[in-house]
Order: sequence, then C-alpha cells, then structure tokens
Amino acid sequence: MSDVADTVDASEATPDFTTAKAVLTYVVQQLVEDPSAVEIELDDRGRKTVLNVHVGPGDMGRVIGKRGRVAQSIRTVVRAAAARDGGDVEVEFLD
Repeated sequence: MSDVADTVDASEATPDFTTAKAVLTYVVQQLVEDPSAVEIELDDRGRKTVLNVHVGPGDMGRVIGKRGRVAQSIRTVVRAAAARDGGDVEVEFLD
C-alpha cells in the first residue's frame, strides 16, 4: 500500500515554472524601456501559483497596453508555457 502512496505523492509534485518564468521575463523585457528594472516574483498561494511582475516607473502602461490587450496576450502566452511546465499559473502586474 505504501507503493501507491509514493506514486501519488510523486505525481502531485509542484512544478517549478521555469519555462513560464523565462518566457514572461523575456516578453516583458522586450516591451519596456528599462529591461534591467523588470522583476518577476513567484508567489505560491496554495492552490494557485502567481507570477508577480514589477517594472520600472513609467513602463507599466507599455506592459498593460490599450484596454489591457497586451497584458491579456502576455497572460495567454505564459499560461501556455506553464502548461509545458505541468501546471497552471496566473500573471499579475504590480506597481
């Protein structure tokens, strides 16, 4: 019976989201004026993993875009990368 428990624990391992984080970092750095100010922080809030994006002053508008279209596109691409990592992730843009 312990063999079954070991396999269940191994299958429920939390993904590290390295691909999603790398994709998010690359895309955001390409959009902003100051790529060195971009910081991506992984926040694991239990059931949902969140990638928090911090950019330099004045660059938030570039990342959000008109009517949030750029931000929504970034979220879509990062979710696809997270699926490759084996999990689900949300992206939040913070000041």
